Amino acid sequence: MPDDFHILRDSVQDGVRHITAVPSALVCSSLIDFDLVDGTIRNLRYTGGCHGNLQALGALLEGQPVDFALDRLSGINCKARGTSCSDQLTRILRAVL
Repeated sequence: MPDDFHILRDSVQDGVRHITAVPSALVCSSLIDFDLVDGTIRNLRYTGGCHGNLQALGALLEGQPVDFALDRLSGINCKARGTSCSDQLTRILRAVL
């Protein structure tokens, strides 16, 4: 499946890289927003989607290396869509690295 997410913002300020992206229309979330600091994920927030699960994902990934997310979340398939909110995060991470 081709990547059909769209990166809205990719900026760096004071050593913090901030990414805001619109994920694929195949998933329930409508926005993914996070920071990258020294190769770690910070402040991950989703708009829309399964609110409790996506809050938990943000809490679990806080301060984790990008590779941690890539290894564990790549390819997760939600309801036979071929992707998921967490898989979209990994696709976006790969695109910006």
